[in-house]
Amino acid sequence: MEQGGDGESLFKPNEVQFRPYSRSRPLPYSDISIERPGWSLLLIAAGVLTTLGLSLPAGYNIGVVNTPAQLIKEFCKEAVIQRYGGPVGANQLELIFSTIVAIFLIGAAIGSLCGSLLADKIGRKGVLYVCSALGALASICFVSARPAVSLELLYLGRLLIGLCSGLTTSVVPMYLTELAPLHLRGSTGVLCPLGITIGVLAGQIVSMEDILGNEPYWPYCIAAYVVPLVLCALLFPTLPESPKYLFVIRNQHHKAFQQLKRLRNTNERSLGVEIDDLKKEQLENMKNAGANWNMRRVMSDRSLLLPLILVCCLQAGQQLSGINAVFFYSNRIFESAGLSQKENELATIGTGLCNNFMAILSIWTMSYFNRRFCIIASMLSSIFFLVFLGASIMYIDSYSFVPYLSIVGTLGYVLCYGFGLGPIPYFVGSELFEVGPRPSAMALGSMSNWGGNFVVSLTFPMMQYYIGPYSFFLFASITLLLCGFISYYLPETRGKDVKEIVALCKDGFRSKPLQTPVPARVPDYLKMYTNGIV
Repeated sequence: MEQGGDGESLFKPNEVQFRPYSRSRPLPYSDISIERPGWSLLLIAAGVLTTLGLSLPAGYNIGVVNTPAQLIKEFCKEAVIQRYGGPVGANQLELIFSTIVAIFLIGAAIGSLCGSLLADKIGRKGVLYVCSALGALASICFVSARPAVSLELLYLGRLLIGLCSGLTTSVVPMYLTELAPLHLRGSTGVLCPLGITIGVLAGQIVSMEDILGNEPYWPYCIAAYVVPLVLCALLFPTLPESPKYLFVIRNQHHKAFQQLKRLRNTNERSLGVEIDDLKKEQLENMKNAGANWNMRRVMSDRSLLLPLILVCCLQAGQQLSGINAVFFYSNRIFESAGLSQKENELATIGTGLCNNFMAILSIWTMSYFNRRFCIIASMLSSIFFLVFLGASIMYIDSYSFVPYLSIVGTLGYVLCYGFGLGPIPYFVGSELFEVGPRPSAMALGSMSNWGGNFVVSLTFPMMQYYIGPYSFFLFASITLLLCGFISYYLPETRGKDVKEIVALCKDGFRSKPLQTPVPARVPDYLKMYTNGIV
């Protein structure tokens, strides 16, 4: 381990040194609070660059192919005729397009699993470079597919951007929460889902027929995400590596200190308590598994069973609650309300704006409201609006005012989904797992999310055909089951030390995390100060 320099005294047996201060004097910071370090410029840069450079492309590619779908099908038909010389039936064409859509989700699930390995092998920051390279290669495939008359390039591009998206949702929330101080972990954790919602909205706007969703420009439409990706990737070298990863996993204490000092923009003495927490977490990690944490170990460790199931159920349940189905049905709802095609597009974009508004608002709510309150309130209100929406769609052609009730149901569900069920599943794994098993747990959670998305995409057309609006009652039932499970087993994680949360869940389903509440963590130095020791 490299020694010397500013951080040397922090790694001696009694690292945290305090000079005597009288009660009448201020705490040792003048420019930054010791108790609550805030949003430094570097932390803001990390949040903005990963949100716009990686999370946005992931969201953009979720739905960008929907509007130019017919144009893509025509290209596929021409490509098959030119390359293989045979006619293409309607069913075959639909299968080809469905595969183009589905291969993105399959790639995302694979990328999620790879995130566990890469996050520890090349570091959290290293994964950012891998994601950027995959996304750039995918865009090249997209713009080259039509000149080359190649379905294979279209498939390859969707697979590569899927891998990029899976890595992003697996690693970026973990990276940002590891950079943030304790009280800002919720706010940084919601930046990844915020980027995804911005990306979905950007895809809706860019794919409008008057912009790029037309015959000459559709290849550029599905590749347009590369602009923010490349611009942000050029600035990735300025970002820090996760201090927690460097300290606990790589055992590079001095480098961890230097990165932490850059992030907090403060002096050595003020970082003593954070370094002390890192040392405790490293000792705990070495005691439990040393450097042997992997996905199989995480899945077989009984003490991690409950938090792992919580993470996977939340991630899968987020998709199985029917958010993508609601967006799909919104077109018919707006048409039934008498909107023209142009007005329909604008109304759909308005729904996306509501989703983005709630995602932005969640940055604030995660700092001031408990996770349990947000997620449970979000699920209960979402259940109400799912039932309301399903009932209104059943009678949408019966009365002239019902389509407007359907619009209320759609917007109500999107708003309620956005303040809890949307953002929290993405980052809660970082608050339930210590740094050793965290990459594997986040990878499995991300895979569950993309897997749930795949299941809904695969089954919803059949559900729509056979049971129609009753589909929303099924989504409401799934959300209700998830709400019951979460209400009983999910501990409050806001402002709590990860080691204390892990202890609450170590007995699996026999755990009673709500009966043994953990008090909000008070930093040791603040206790010393208020007790008159410093």
